[in-house]
Amino acid sequence: MKLFEKNEGKEDRIVRAVLGALLLAAILLASIQAPLSYLAGLVGLILLFTAAMGSCLLYSLFGFKTLSKKK
Repeated sequence: MKLFEKNEGKEDRIVRAVLGALLLAAILLASIQAPLSYLAGLVGLILLFTAAMGSCLLYSLFGFKTLSKKK
């Protein structure tokens, strides 16, 4: 098990990036108030980071992959 081995497929990365951006936008637009905004910001940043890296720590721990196998 490698920690930063790519294990996310293209669709998974897109969904994570969109959800992360929406969470951060909701905070900036003051749609989410503290203390929930802190949690939403953390989750949003994690989603954006994992989308950019293509690797999810939880996927690695549980041996789950959405990345298709290349032949």
